[in-house]
Formats: sequence, structure tokens, C-alpha cells
Amino acid sequence: MWLRPFRFLSGAALVALVSLVAACGGGGGSSGSSSSSSSGSSGGSGSAVPSPTQQPTAATAANTVGVVVNRGLTGTLPNIPTVSVTICEAGTSTCETVDNIQVDTASFGLRLLASAVPNLLGPLPKATANGGTLAECTAFADGYTWGTVRPADVKIGGETASNIPIQIIGDLNSNTVPSACASFGSAQDTVQDLGANGILGIGVAPYDNLGTYYSCPGDTNCVTATVTQTQLVANPVPRFGTDGNGVILEMAPVSDNGAPSATGTLVFGIGTQSNNAMTAAQSYNTDSWGRLSSTFNGRTLQTFLDSGSNAIFFVDSALPQCGGNLGTFYCPTSTQSFSAALASNNGATTGTATFNVANANALLGSGANYAANNLAGQFGSAAALDLGLSFFYGRYVYYGMDMSASGGKAPFVAF
Repeated sequence: MWLRPFRFLSGAALVALVSLVAACGGGGGSSGSSSSSSSGSSGGSGSAVPSPTQQPTAATAANTVGVVVNRGLTGTLPNIPTVSVTICEAGTSTCETVDNIQVDTASFGLRLLASAVPNLLGPLPKATANGGTLAECTAFADGYTWGTVRPADVKIGGETASNIPIQIIGDLNSNTVPSACASFGSAQDTVQDLGANGILGIGVAPYDNLGTYYSCPGDTNCVTATVTQTQLVANPVPRFGTDGNGVILEMAPVSDNGAPSATGTLVFGIGTQSNNAMTAAQSYNTDSWGRLSSTFNGRTLQTFLDSGSNAIFFVDSALPQCGGNLGTFYCPTSTQSFSAALASNNGATTGTATFNVANANALLGSGANYAANNLAGQFGSAAALDLGLSFFYGRYVYYGMDMSASGGKAPFVAF
């Protein structure tokens, strides 16, 4: 077995995954080159700190849905939180419930593999633009998703977002992929490529306004299209009415030695029901894509809390990388703690994010564990600190939707 890291680039946020696949040629992991870390007031302290221990709310209310981390559809991906989503032809009872949809707090909108909704490909109408089928290319660092935009009712738990644009991945012929889209690498249009049946983007932005949209007359000859806001793939949360102002992702704590599975609860709304009160100790205004800043290892870094990343990713040349099958994951001889000084996007609020980094080989080496709270590695930009799902275990992490366009609150994250 070998680990090959790959990273989705969803809008302005980096969404990281690691693919554990059977070795059949090729190399494991991208070793890359390490950027040296200068010491600073925030960085590694050398000894582990206690892991957080908050327990999730029961997923029994209408504004909740259960979250599961386990071996998933492929048995290859650790730290992938998933939920079930029901998709319906808008205004009808023609529906399909799709399991194993990845929860991604750093992207915006629902994207489903065509193979996951075979009975809806006929009933769901294709949106149009400039006289052709409307399609979207979403760029990933390891490839891209390409497919049509279609209106649908989206039901999660007891909440419904009516008649919103979603993306169906892989429902157009491969020869329709525009060259600009293909330049991002390989198509992520199968379960094996994506590691799930789709991606539920519930970050702070109400629309995915960073994908590239195309008009495809006759489902061919696709050319870039300018679309209105109502045509953009939509984050379903702001369309949930009373509970549309935000989400709370609550993951149960797991053993510091890793675990075969984990559970959690995705709660819709912040301060709208008895089960979603704002109790976070730290809250930060972000930019429109959920980014704040941090001082870490003597650097000022772009920082985001991203459930779509399966580990905490940052550059630190003082930490040994595992190498071999585990590539650029970190393998310190003993668990180390780190602290990043966080600041709101507008600089008004400061605080601290503390986390541990354990030996990835001990956490994942047996291949039996799919949940790990201390998993970290080097991947992506040296200018970023990506607080992935490892950071979420035992915490309530809040995302306030960007309502500034209508005179409401600016986007924020809190924990």
C-alpha cells in the first residue's frame, strides 16, 4: 500500500485529501522540496498537549445530520467526513438519497458524480446559458471536475434548499472538456478519483463564483460564458430559511492513536435553535472565502479551517517526513505540539490554534485506521496553514455565512 497526497483547489481554498491505494507501479507521495522554517513566537513547543474533548450534539433534530468517518467507498481515504443528501427534481417527489457525500467547509455548493444519481439524470433539467447547456469546470490541484449545472431540491437532515443549481460531474462526453479545464490535470469523475459520491461545499460563501462556467450548444463546442449570480452553483445552507445563517461541524474526539472510524454531527443554523447556540471561545471574521491569517513558525500565513483536508498541512523543515509509502506526512519520533497565533481578516480579533502532530506511520501504518486527530504533513503552499479535519475532532467549529451583500453579517469562523 502507498499514500499519494493530492489536493483539491476549490475556489480560493485548498481542500486536501490523501489517497491510499494498492501499489501497482508509480511512487508513493510527492516528496517535494522543504522550505526552511524560521523560529518564532508561534510554532512547535516539543511536547504534546491534551486533545480537545467536546462531544457532538445528537443528530436527532430537523436541523442536524449525522457525520461519519470510516473506510468509505474505496477503503483508501483516511479522515473523510461524509453525510447523506437527498436530491429531488425541483418541486416533485422524484428523488434519490445519496450516501458518502464529503463535507467540505472550504468550498461552496453541491457536486455529485453522475454515477451516484443515475435515476435523476433524465428528470433533472440541464441549465442553459447563451443558447447552450450550462457547464462548470472546477479546478483541483490534482485534476478537475467537469459537468453540467442543473437545478434541484437539496434535502439534508430536515432542511431543504429548493431549486438551487448543483453540479453533476462527468455527465458530458470527455471530448467536450475545454482545453483550459483539461490543463488542470486529470478528470475527477469517478468514485475512485474523488473518494466519495460527491462534495457538499458548505463554506462561508453563498455561491461558487470562482469556478469557470461554459455554454455548450448541443452539449458540444463549449465556450466560456458569463452567467448571473442565480445561475452559479449554490451553497445550499443560505437557502435553508431560519437555519440558513451558518453551520456547526461537531466531530467526536478520537484516540490519539487513531481509530477505525469516527462520528459527528453537522448542525444547521447558529443561534436559531436550542441546539445551535454560539458557545465558541474564539471567533474570527474571514474574507469571502473563509480565510484568516496566522503567525506560525515566524511567518504570516493564509489560514483556513477545512474539513475537506484530511490532515493539517504546513511547511516545517524541522519535522521529519515519513517518506516511502507515507510520502510527505510527518513522522516525528514523539508527538509534538504546535501553536499558531490567529488574527481576523480585518485584524480586529486575535487568538490561538493549538494542535498536536503525531507519527503518521503509527496512526495509519496498519491500514486499519481511518480517523486520526494528530495527522499532519507538508503539502501545498509554504504560505498557507491548512487546519484540516485532524483539527476538528473534539471541537465545535462554526461557519457564519457571508450575508454582507444584503446588509447582514460578514463571514466568520469560530471554535
